[in-house]
Amino acid sequence: MIAMLPPFLSGAIMAMSFVAALFFARFWSRTGDRLFSVFAISFFLLGLERVALLAAGASDETKTWVYLIRFFAFAILVLGIVDKNRANSGR
Repeated sequence: MIAMLPPFLSGAIMAMSFVAALFFARFWSRTGDRLFSVFAISFFLLGLERVALLAAGASDETKTWVYLIRFFAFAILVLGIVDKNRANSGR
């Protein structure tokens, strides 16, 4: 029973990442704000990272490629926030 908990939690994180991506994609389509598209892309990448982790059967998250996918997701977030702040400071 306990052995099934990590894959279950990983699947829940994956599903919620895709839900968050759809949530931000909907706001982006309504407003056209790039920050929402950046959040949607980042959450989609985090969901894909969980899919790849489950598909590879890796029980341990210390693989380099896992961190590279997470790095790109968070780097996109940081760049999107910096872009948003620079656009607002130019008003």
